Amino acid sequence: MKSAIPPDQTKQFEELKQSQENLANQWVDYWKEYSSFDTWQFWVNVLMIILPLVILYFTIDRRRIFQLGFYGFNIHVWSIYLDAFASRFNYLGYPYKAIPYLPINFGIDTSLVPVLFILVYQWTVEKKKQFYLYTLVLIIFISFIFRPLSVAHNLFRLHQGANYVHLFIGYIVITAISICITNLFLYMKNHPKGTHK
Repeated sequence: MKSAIPPDQTKQFEELKQSQENLANQWVDYWKEYSSFDTWQFWVNVLMIILPLVILYFTIDRRRIFQLGFYGFNIHVWSIYLDAFASRFNYLGYPYKAIPYLPINFGIDTSLVPVLFILVYQWTVEKKKQFYLYTLVLIIFISFIFRPLSVAHNLFRLHQGANYVHLFIGYIVITAISICITNLFLYMKNHPKGTHK
């Protein structure tokens, strides 16, 4: 049997939902005014979605496509979680977006960053290089070169004391979680339940 939601809770819930809808509409209006098809920033964001995926299509090792894709998907998911949290609490923001309906930057979180991580992972596996070392170099590049360049061109903003070191730590955590989950699934694939070697 369902319990009724108290009237005060219902009222506050409905007010929050209405505020959320109003804010979403304001973001769409802002996008139409400042970040739409007639800005170069819009097209840079579109390129950050399409170009990495095209490159990945032609360069991904198809023998390991599920392993690489699973790792990249982990990077994508955890990046979005962290970015959505940081955006919601105003630690960072994106003055220009390709898609106004999401709080994240669709090009960076769903395409550019995951593809970069996939390609570094693939290269270290193929060449038997140190994954952690080269991934650290990539994280340093993203945190201390790519993100500052994005700030310089007003594609990205940091607020409330957030800085590039925080981004660096965030990418370290994202990578650690992603590679641990990927390695766990690889281990389970290679050690099916009930088999003994």
